[in-house]
Amino acid sequence: MIRTDTPHRGGYRWPAEWEKHEATWLAWPHERSDWPGKFEPVPWVYGDIVRHLSRVERVAILVANESVEERAAKICEKSGAVMPQVTFYRCPTDRSWTRDTAPIFVRTETGKIALTNWRFNGWAKYENSTTDDAVPDFIARKLKLPQWRPTHQSRRIVLEGGAVDSNGRGTLLTTEECLLSNIQERNPGFTREDYERIFLRYFSVTNVLWLKNGIAGDDTHGHVDDLARFVNPTTVVVASEDDKSDANYDVLRENLGILRLMTDQRGRPLNVVKLPMPRPIFFDGQRLPASYANFYIANKLVLVPTFNDPADRVALHTLGKLFPEREVRGIHCLDLVLGLGTLHCMTQQQPA
Repeated sequence: MIRTDTPHRGGYRWPAEWEKHEATWLAWPHERSDWPGKFEPVPWVYGDIVRHLSRVERVAILVANESVEERAAKICEKSGAVMPQVTFYRCPTDRSWTRDTAPIFVRTETGKIALTNWRFNGWAKYENSTTDDAVPDFIARKLKLPQWRPTHQSRRIVLEGGAVDSNGRGTLLTTEECLLSNIQERNPGFTREDYERIFLRYFSVTNVLWLKNGIAGDDTHGHVDDLARFVNPTTVVVASEDDKSDANYDVLRENLGILRLMTDQRGRPLNVVKLPMPRPIFFDGQRLPASYANFYIANKLVLVPTFNDPADRVALHTLGKLFPEREVRGIHCLDLVLGLGTLHCMTQQQPA
C-alpha cells in the first residue's frame, strides 16, 4: 500500500540504529567489477558478517536466483552462521550496497512499522541503477508493509541511507557536499531549506546538522556515514586525521570544529568524540574510502571495519567504551573496501 499522507503526520519517526532490530538486510555480492581482480574473497567476508549478525538478529539476504542462493547458503553455513536466522529472498540487484538501495524504515511509538521508498539513481554517477531502485518495492511487498514514496516539488526525491544519520530523537546529520553540491547532484535545485522540510515530513526530524565535505576516496561524494555518526542521543563520533599532509586533514578538522558548536534538538551541546582514521589505502592508484566511522550497530553487537592498521585497536577501544553493553567486533575489510564501501554501506536495519 502506498500512502499519500506523510510519516510525520502519521506519528512515525526514523529510529536510531541502536534501537532494537527485527532484522538486517543485505544483498549478496555479485558485481565483480566493483572489486576488480579481487572479488573471490568478498563473499567470504559477507559470510563472516552473517555469522556475527545471525547470533543476535535475523538476517535477510537478497540474492539474484537459485544458484546464487545455494552458493551464498554454503558460504554462510561454512562460516558458522546460525542458519535458522538467515532468510534468502530472490530479488535481483545491480550492486550490494543496501544502505543506499533498501528502504529506510520508520516506526510509531506503538510499534507500527512502515518504510520510505526513496528514488535511487546510482549516486548520480552510475547508469545501471534501475534494478536497485526497485528493491524497496520488493521488500514492501514481501513484508506486507505500507510505504511512502517521498516527493517534493512534484518529483520523487533521491536519497541514500548513507547520506544521513539520526539520533532517533529529532536530530539528523548530513553533508553539504552530498546534498547541496552540483557534482553528482541528486535533486537539482533543492536547497538546504527544501531538505529540512523533507526530513521533517518523512523522518520527523526537527534539527538538521550540516557538515561540510566527506572523506577522500568516497565514491558517493560526501556520505556522512564515513565521517560522523551518532552513538547515543547526545554523542557523535567524528573521523579525525592527525597527519597534516593527508588529504583528509583540513576537511576533517573543519567538520570537527563545526560539530563542537552544534546542539541537539533540545539545544544541548553535543558530546563529540574523535575517531582515528587508518593510514591511506590505495589500490591501482586509487585512494579507497577506509573509515572506522562506517561501523554497524546491531542488537547487542557493533561491527567495526578494520584495515590491518595500528589505529584499528584505537578505534575498537574508543567504540568499546561508547557501547559498554554491546560486543564490539572488528571485521577485516581490506578486501571489502576495494568496492568503495564497508560495513554500514552493506547493511540496512529493519526496526522491531
